[in-house]
Amino acid sequence: MSLRLVVLVTGLILAWAVALNSGRDLAFNLAYLLTGILALSYGWAWSSIRFLSLRRITRARRSQVGLFFEESFEVRNLGRLPKLWLEVQDHSTLPFHQVSRVVSNLGGKSRHRWQVRTLCQQRGVFRLGPLTLRSGDPLGLFLVEKHLPPINHLVVYPMTVPLRTFQPPIADLAGGEALRRRTHYLTTNVAGIREYAPGDSFNRIHWLSTARTGRLMTKEFELDPTADVWIFLDLNQYVAVELPWQPTRPEQGLFALLDRPNGKRPSVELPPSTTEYAVAVAASVARYFLLKGRAVGLISHGHRRQLLQTDRGERQLTKILELLARVQADGYVPFAQLLVTDGVRLNRNDTILAVSPDPRPDWARSLREMRRRGVQSIAVSIDGASFGSPLQPTGLLHELELAGIPTYKVSRGQRIQDALGRPAVGVVPS
Repeated sequence: MSLRLVVLVTGLILAWAVALNSGRDLAFNLAYLLTGILALSYGWAWSSIRFLSLRRITRARRSQVGLFFEESFEVRNLGRLPKLWLEVQDHSTLPFHQVSRVVSNLGGKSRHRWQVRTLCQQRGVFRLGPLTLRSGDPLGLFLVEKHLPPINHLVVYPMTVPLRTFQPPIADLAGGEALRRRTHYLTTNVAGIREYAPGDSFNRIHWLSTARTGRLMTKEFELDPTADVWIFLDLNQYVAVELPWQPTRPEQGLFALLDRPNGKRPSVELPPSTTEYAVAVAASVARYFLLKGRAVGLISHGHRRQLLQTDRGERQLTKILELLARVQADGYVPFAQLLVTDGVRLNRNDTILAVSPDPRPDWARSLREMRRRGVQSIAVSIDGASFGSPLQPTGLLHELELAGIPTYKVSRGQRIQDALGRPAVGVVPS
């Protein structure tokens, strides 16, 4: 209750007390006036949030770090009486999602629209809403609210950076033999010919067989003789290092345009966390291999084990980004144990990409043992010492070099495309 209302109610009580005790017309007129003001103000405040419609239009509930998330809002006054002022307050958890505003002088049977564009700076799942409608009377005596529940959640995918090269290149499978596995993708390996089925592309029709048999015949393909890529992501909470960080408020208006010359994506700095760097590396490398037509899978172990089977194409990239948007370094399984446990199921046609901030050489020995079985490996070490960890990865890097495993080292503040674009340690440049 506001101080203004307390004073007015106190004056109303005193006015009625004086009027009833003295019987004077002036006291009754003052009491009637104060009563009318309170009644009219309450009625105005009550009706100010009635006969209203609020629409929240979200184009897509998926975004990515470095991209803008857009929402449109529309407030409609369904009544004939104008609304003097209306405050819309948003309680979304997306940082700097500036939806809240005050709509003034909303006429009867009219509407007010606005659009909000927010730069996504953090991966994760964010709540959209709830919304609170707040209004009152012109004298500010009564404040009324109406709460609208949240509508959904926004999933922000991790940042991916374009990798022009990633060395060493993963070679074909041993012996160059094609995998005897049918696929709906177009490859260079024709497995056979079958009768045309609805939905088959016309560029798959084998015209010589069609002319010979008098029926439409299409070609069947087998997977290319290339290795599947398995990304192992370390989510052990005991080796993760994180520094205090707050997202910076993005520039608005002209300053935002100056920060993005030629319409390029705005620059976003990764949080100083080994987990965020490891997730960005995993997402970028997965995108790189999927664009090359490789089959990519993902294995991690946070609070529970996550396994995404290998597949190809844009849909697989979406699955990987969806999984990486939600993971956190809240696991307790050592990375060496994860490699040994899940590496047993891999065969000689697979390649491991191990991403970990663990400075201990245990997981390097696990990769060396799997290499003896013919499973190729690539290591990406997130340098926890650059994030403030007292442990240095010197022993790990030495062990990886002795094992002949191509190794990349990513440090805090280093651009991922620069760290992964240079030749790997342990590989002689061609």
